[in-house]
Amino acid sequence: MVNLEWYRTFKAVYKNGNFSVAAKELFMSQPAVSQQISMLEAHVGNKLFNRKSKGVEPTEYAKLLNNLIIDALDRLESVETGFRAKAEDANRLISVGISKHLFDCVGNLLISKFDLIDFTFAENDELFALVDAKKLDFAITTKRFDTFDTTYEIVGKIKLIMVAPANLDITEFRQRLKADNYTEIEKWLNEQKWYSHDARIPHIKLFWLHAFNKKRPSMVPNYIIPSESEMLRLLAKNEGVAVTWNCNARNYIKENKLQLVWNSFHVPEEFVYLLAPKNNNVKSIFDVIEKELKLFFGNRL
Repeated sequence: MVNLEWYRTFKAVYKNGNFSVAAKELFMSQPAVSQQISMLEAHVGNKLFNRKSKGVEPTEYAKLLNNLIIDALDRLESVETGFRAKAEDANRLISVGISKHLFDCVGNLLISKFDLIDFTFAENDELFALVDAKKLDFAITTKRFDTFDTTYEIVGKIKLIMVAPANLDITEFRQRLKADNYTEIEKWLNEQKWYSHDARIPHIKLFWLHAFNKKRPSMVPNYIIPSESEMLRLLAKNEGVAVTWNCNARNYIKENKLQLVWNSFHVPEEFVYLLAPKNNNVKSIFDVIEKELKLFFGNRL
């Protein structure tokens, strides 16, 4: 039975017209190349190359054989290259930038799909600068950056919602909400214990801006826990309310550890973007991350 490596060697010799050059291209010794050509000649029953003063020239049979096998051999090598690239992608260390609180949403998803990831926590503008400087392979942001040297895809939407422990009685709040009595709604909320992941209360401010048309709420957070994940975990076991991304609260609500207090239609959704440098040779990984994130964010509250 013919060895496909013989045809690969034949192709290299035919292309280069020289055993030594073919050997270097194939990372083989010249005697090994000569031996494989001799074995192929014995298999096909015809001489393939005639020696010259500087290399070799193909015989008429070699020209015929090349025409017969070159397309099929090129296709096989293309398939082999594709499989090798996928294997290299699977084992490649990739660098991903993301905010710590968005990481709480999708960190487990990324870890489940790739063996080697170096995460960097930063906010949108810093993440863009790192991608633009090609210091990160990818960034997941909530801000669009559209420049010549970077590419992006919208992979989902997230929204700020208000949550509380499942055992908190919010009947009075719902009655006030049903009556559109925003003065009484705000009064009830101000009487609660508040959790925030940041002393500057950015989520609460943004929620208040859209829900109440106020730049700043009047309450002061009782507990500042610099991680949305930890904040929600502790909130589920205690009393109080918090504003968080819906993707972070999703599992807590499904497991009946937290309840949705208010999903205000006045509060807009925000796009989530996957950002990468152009021509960074990890397009296949970009496509995988894009697909997985779109599936994840497609399953929203």
